[in-house]
Amino acid sequence: MMLGDLGHDVVKVERPGDGDQTRAWGPPWQDGQSAYFQSVNRNKRSLTLNLKAPEGREVFRRLARQSDVLIENFRAGDLDELGLGYAELSRLNPRLVFCSITGYGQTGPWKERPAYDLALQAESGWMSITGEAGAPPVRVGVAVIDLFSAHYAVQAILSALLDRERTGLGARIDVSMLECAAASLSYMGQNALATGVSPGRMGSRHPSIVPYQAFPTRDAYVVVAAGSQAIWERLCGAIGRPELTQDARFGDNSKRVVNREALEEILTPVFRSRDTAAWLALLQGHDVPATPVNDVAAGLALPPLAERQLVSGSGIGSPVAPGRSHRPPPRLGEHTDEILRELGYDAATVAGFRAAGTV
Repeated sequence: MMLGDLGHDVVKVERPGDGDQTRAWGPPWQDGQSAYFQSVNRNKRSLTLNLKAPEGREVFRRLARQSDVLIENFRAGDLDELGLGYAELSRLNPRLVFCSITGYGQTGPWKERPAYDLALQAESGWMSITGEAGAPPVRVGVAVIDLFSAHYAVQAILSALLDRERTGLGARIDVSMLECAAASLSYMGQNALATGVSPGRMGSRHPSIVPYQAFPTRDAYVVVAAGSQAIWERLCGAIGRPELTQDARFGDNSKRVVNREALEEILTPVFRSRDTAAWLALLQGHDVPATPVNDVAAGLALPPLAERQLVSGSGIGSPVAPGRSHRPPPRLGEHTDEILRELGYDAATVAGFRAAGTV
């Protein structure tokens, strides 16, 4: 989808009959399709193709000959068994960039294991740091491992296409979702390596910056992000507690991290004394980063998203292609005839494919 957002022609190859399994992941439904499917399938054309049939595999090979990039998420080795793996397709099209996204990579002891985002969030450590201290582990609210893997894949694909301009040759890209999950642990992963101790769940708190969290107010919450010493000093002035800047326990960020609980005991009743709206006006007026905790609908309705044309009535667009007119998510097989004509098949052949269940 991200490649489609950038203007590339993307053909989504799906099984005849049921297609992509996310088409059935509902409710909710939108325009007769699952909202989940709608969220990740704009700017694609749908081609139904039975890869178990010899004729279907030949159509796939013809498509690969004319394509710049192939992205696949079969289990490791499945396409090779069909005669559609990298060795075969790169022989037909040496310029092809062939990208595989699997749970655990194309090599190693777990290469044949299936994987879903939830399982990888649990296995990689993400769930162990998500949620409130002392509470059960929870998944991040969206499929972040899927999204991380997609971003890493697109980055590698675009780099391979750039290299191809120099070498004239495509590339084999092997994306492991587990590796993407581990790499995206960022400073939490590095903290574990540095200390030998796994970080735990901290709610909205930050392990290395204080105060940097949500505080309860009289009616809801306010998020305060004192990411620098200057912001900390402005925060103390805004809340009417300038003496905190002189307290030896809170003199710099490292001391505030060590004395987090003592500082929270002071700040929590302060923030409970006013409504969120009052705190936002006061803190933002003092140039302190402060926000409400919006629900998703309120977040999507924020003025910058409308002004910059990221969100419309039909969906969420691309932050790197704002305002671009998008092709809606396709119906199953919606573009099959169109794509087959582009590949050089005549109407009689297409009719034969349909009669045989090839498409």
